[in-house]
Amino acid sequence: MKKINLREYYPLYTQDTIVEVPDEVADLLREYKLAEAAYFLRTYRHKAYFSLDYDVNVERDVLMAALSPLDILEQKEENIRLYRALASLPEKQKNRIYAHYFLGMSKADIAKAEGTHKSRITRSINAGLHSLEKILKKFPDRRQL
Repeated sequence: MKKINLREYYPLYTQDTIVEVPDEVADLLREYKLAEAAYFLRTYRHKAYFSLDYDVNVERDVLMAALSPLDILEQKEENIRLYRALASLPEKQKNRIYAHYFLGMSKADIAKAEGTHKSRITRSINAGLHSLEKILKKFPDRRQL
């Protein structure tokens, strides 16, 4: 039988309270105390403090303003302009820009899939973006009229 101080294990005890417990219980309490200390150390080192909110994005969702019907319509029109301009590009540029910006592929992945060098993909995407800029400047949207 080992003697333990309950004040070390239970925060409700404000005074020293010594009790005798079987060896297995004392060892188990010691293991739990060590595991808890290790957990706190890990969270401190890795800054792994997590929110206890119901949803991770609660604050973000509250701060986001709902779009008005006019804003939704403007976004749709802007997307249509963008897709039309993208469709007017040469096939390779269009596919490379789509893969990089819409599908999220890296330039190295696109080069590997096409069997070319990454610098060719980069130049092609840059040229395509430059062409898109020219096309979109040529046809202003309704907000600028």
